[in-house]
Amino acid sequence: MGSMVQLNLALILFLPWFLILGTLYWLFPRHPRPPARWFYDAGSLLLAVMAFLASIHWAHAHADPGYGPMWAQVLATAVGYGVFLLVMTVAFFLRRAWLRKHAP
Repeated sequence: MGSMVQLNLALILFLPWFLILGTLYWLFPRHPRPPARWFYDAGSLLLAVMAFLASIHWAHAHADPGYGPMWAQVLATAVGYGVFLLVMTVAFFLRRAWLRKHAP
């Protein structure tokens, strides 16, 4: 396995699941949908993916090789998925509070 594939294996494996979660985040709630929400949602999804990538690269660099070569992948997957969900959860609750504040 190439080094770039190995380093980004967690992203490759989680990409379909992230697309599902991102689509659900983007589509619901359906209204209101002002332009500011479009930018907020796009920024939140981009931030979640960037945080995921940063966390898997950090995990690969800090995984203890004494536990075997697969440990870096396991740690990167666990940390990266947790970071992605954390960013999306915070974005969801901030968006919900913002939408309630600006509701008619």
